[in-house]
Amino acid sequence: MTKERIKSALESLLFVWGDPLEAKTAAELFNMSPQEMTDILRELASDYEMRHSGLVIREIDRAFQLATDPGNDDFITRLCTPVREKKLSQAALETLAIVAYRQPVTRSEIDSIRGIKSERVLEGLMRRGLVEEKGRSGAIGRPMLYGTTRDFLALFGFESIKDLPQIEDMDSLLADSDQLSIPMDILDNFEGELKKDQEV
Repeated sequence: MTKERIKSALESLLFVWGDPLEAKTAAELFNMSPQEMTDILRELASDYEMRHSGLVIREIDRAFQLATDPGNDDFITRLCTPVREKKLSQAALETLAIVAYRQPVTRSEIDSIRGIKSERVLEGLMRRGLVEEKGRSGAIGRPMLYGTTRDFLALFGFESIKDLPQIEDMDSLLADSDQLSIPMDILDNFEGELKKDQEV
């Protein structure tokens, strides 16, 4: 494996891992010594610095972490603050509606209903405190189950999940809340899934 290929793989690993990745741990993945891995990671960090990337690789006690350039903090702050004032996107509303009505529900079930991957959207809803983990399913692989939170109830003005409107009224509810409405084909698909459950 060439050094450039190793660097490419390391970039992916650092992005996915998030936390500081120890050189020793990374070295085991590539069957090399910790010192060799440290040298490559330092070289990769230098590559980022030389091209003035918006990302940097920080070294923390022989561990390495992908982070944003501190010089860009002001722009990041403008984008992310205040988070609470941002409206939910159409994808977020679709996912949230499915979680609300089908909870507890697995991510694969959400993906099946939406017809598209929902991992990032689900993570965003969890960061906003609207969705949370509710344990694990008894199905093969014991996938994580998701449900709505108290913050979800407060945002939409519900006292409990029992106060959720009938599915055919969801469009008008979201319109009244000055939110993006869920496309009718999504609602039709979702309603069909609910009817299947009731017939079982």
